[in-house]
Amino acid sequence: MSIHSRFTSRTAALATAFAASIALLPTLTHAQTTLKVGDMAPDFTVQTVTAKGNDAKPFKLSEHRGETVVLAFFPKARTRGCTVQMESYRDRYAELFKGGSKVTLVGVSTDADTALVSWATDAKFPFHFAADTARAVGVAYGASKGTGVHSRHLYVIDPQGRISYITTPFNQMSADAYTELGSAVGKAVSSK
Repeated sequence: MSIHSRFTSRTAALATAFAASIALLPTLTHAQTTLKVGDMAPDFTVQTVTAKGNDAKPFKLSEHRGETVVLAFFPKARTRGCTVQMESYRDRYAELFKGGSKVTLVGVSTDADTALVSWATDAKFPFHFAADTARAVGVAYGASKGTGVHSRHLYVIDPQGRISYITTPFNQMSADAYTELGSAVGKAVSSK
């Protein structure tokens, strides 16, 4: 077999495999973006960090049953809109997230864990960040198409593991968005 023939057959095989994998993406993306209030939240495991560094063990959603979990997907650490959002969470942490008592806030982005630890340390954020570099969590929750940064989606998950509130996109510049979030978290906490 000539070099040209081997190259052509290898290229054709790769193109076929690529086309087959791309054909699956719309199905996965569509299936995962139809989450609604009342649905069981898709389980996941991801590395989380705080201002103190990497958490000792990965965050597994199903291990947080019995508490309210807020997933706040955001595009990129240290950008203007994301800084407004996360600083608002920090400044209203006691009010919105009950100071972390039976409420776990996880900011989720595609940033590396080192970038998230640095940001959390500098800004003194009292909550967790998830380094969703593989975008698996973002895809499962419709905040990512599998490429690029996450969209600004927000989910409140009640103590039974059901989605109790969704806002897409979360409007980080609106005072009403934070009022609605605080109300949704309060309802989820009391639903136990």
